[in-house]
Amino acid sequence: MKFLITGLGNPGAEYRNTRHNIGFMALDRLAEKHGLSFVPDRLGDTCLLKHKGKQLLLLKPSTYMNLSGKAVRYHLQKLGIEQSALLVITDDLALPFGKIRIRAKGSGGGHNGLGNIQEVLGNENYARMRFGVGSEFSKGSQVDYVLNDFPPEEKAALPALLDKMGEAVMAFSTIGLERTMNIYNG
Repeated sequence: MKFLITGLGNPGAEYRNTRHNIGFMALDRLAEKHGLSFVPDRLGDTCLLKHKGKQLLLLKPSTYMNLSGKAVRYHLQKLGIEQSALLVITDDLALPFGKIRIRAKGSGGGHNGLGNIQEVLGNENYARMRFGVGSEFSKGSQVDYVLNDFPPEEKAALPALLDKMGEAVMAFSTIGLERTMNIYNG
């Protein structure tokens, strides 16, 4: 069975370690753990992770966050992957730092990347893993907040949290969405 695991973020060194790029960071960590490297592909960088008879295409769209849907649709169609085998990883301001929430479907919740995927796919029926980046910003500075690096104390906690996200990705592909939600949403 094939899966498309999409980490949302923005390409470019200036965005590399920002809160908004947690999706890219999670996939980079997962690929590194399995000795894989991303290669440039159409509309993003990809690598193929094989695990227990499953094929997981890891995708970091190069379309920038607000146009992520184009890359997701292209790779779903190119590989003939069902939408039920799509998992999108993104940041979430509504969750405290480090909290992971996995859902089977739902609105974009004001997140431009999720909103664009929903618009391009024509529905909101795809799994998403949201990673809490907190909301420690003053009114009107949300964009600056998500496009800034994590502070030192959060940066120190990231490796273990990224590993947990990687474990959740692997669970999604092996034990299914419902059981993965039961384990990782707690």
